Amino acid sequence: MTGKIARAVAVVVAGSVLAVGGAGVAAADSVGTSSTQAAGQQLLQLRDQLAKAAYAGDVQGTQRSLDQMSPLLGDLAEGQKYTLRADAPRTAVAAKERQAEASRILADPADPLDSAATAQLRQLPPVPGLPDLPPPLNIVGNLLKNLLSLVTGLLAALLGGGVPALPVPLPVPHA
Repeated sequence: MTGKIARAVAVVVAGSVLAVGGAGVAAADSVGTSSTQAAGQQLLQLRDQLAKAAYAGDVQGTQRSLDQMSPLLGDLAEGQKYTLRADAPRTAVAAKERQAEASRILADPADPLDSAATAQLRQLPPVPGLPDLPPPLNIVGNLLKNLLSLVTGLLAALLGGGVPALPVPLPVPHA
């Protein structure tokens, strides 16, 4: 009889340990998912803030948005803190590079290009569907538009699709 009670207690204890362990794993998964969702929401706000400042021609506001975006893009580029699709860290690395280059150029527009990679970043192809930026941000226009495009793609990986459109002025058709 004592053996049956000991086995029953052992089964209950083992079941409890498994249940608690499983709940811990489930909680860890949901925390990762919710933190990824929170990062997505934060990046969405920063993207919209950047687009509004850039299209308003606000250099300081654009610089401030780029600076605020930097640590989050760095975390996303590392690919360890958030749960992302396999291709998302590469997109985050490209976005981080464009963010850093745009910040550098805005901080010191007279600074000469220091490498072939920097020259290539400045000559990025135009992003279809996005209007040109107003002066003085037209100097880094393609760089910022590419950044906005990459961040929008990254948001799809963070938020699971359904990314709101960029808050940019509609292109004016040329007559």
